[in-house]
Amino acid sequence: MRKMLPNICTAANLFFGMCSILSTYEGNFFYGSVFILLALIADGMDGRVARALGVASEFGKEMDSLCDLGSFGIAPAFLAYAFCLHNFGQLGQAAAIIFALCGMWRLARFNVSTGVVHGFFMGLAIPAGGCIVASSTLLFTEMRIQPENFSTVYPITIIVIAYLMVSHVHYPDFKGDGEKIFLASKIFAAAMFAAIVFVTFWTAPVEGVLTAIFSTYAVFGIVNSLLTLMNREV
Repeated sequence: MRKMLPNICTAANLFFGMCSILSTYEGNFFYGSVFILLALIADGMDGRVARALGVASEFGKEMDSLCDLGSFGIAPAFLAYAFCLHNFGQLGQAAAIIFALCGMWRLARFNVSTGVVHGFFMGLAIPAGGCIVASSTLLFTEMRIQPENFSTVYPITIIVIAYLMVSHVHYPDFKGDGEKIFLASKIFAAAMFAAIVFVTFWTAPVEGVLTAIFSTYAVFGIVNSLLTLMNREV
């Protein structure tokens, strides 16, 4: 039973991913988003449980990647399409497909580079990308914002998030052994986080905090990587 516990957590990840897809299909974007966030919790538990019990396995690692693709690649892409992207015709279809494909690419690259890349994530982790879609959908729904009113900003943003997943932007893994994190990056991230929370506090405080967490993390990696590049060129 002890060996099964991590795999049960991993299976719960995909369980919530499928619940998200079914909820989105039924037009319930609230639960379609919440289930993706619950999948993130399950995804964060499996590795910790496996290490704590000393039962980590290659089977579990492969299972984790397959579940991540469903919960953080396909489910968010479907959610984004049903929520807004369907209003943009072929551009919306392309954005949803690109998001799922980049999620697959991100996971495959991660699996083959674990022995080479240490101390940081190469590209935005797919759970973070999926949760940006989920948290922002919750925020827009709560604030009664229709993203399609802002022209092509929404589909372009989805494509940018997809690109970040397969990019070479370095993101901290919070294990303490990564690349240098600049003070300017921390200040920028804090200011961006505070701005999002401030704007959303009176109408959607919880949704605003969730969106701020994932969006700030995505932008933080870009800023810190640019500062790292500039520092090397000096």
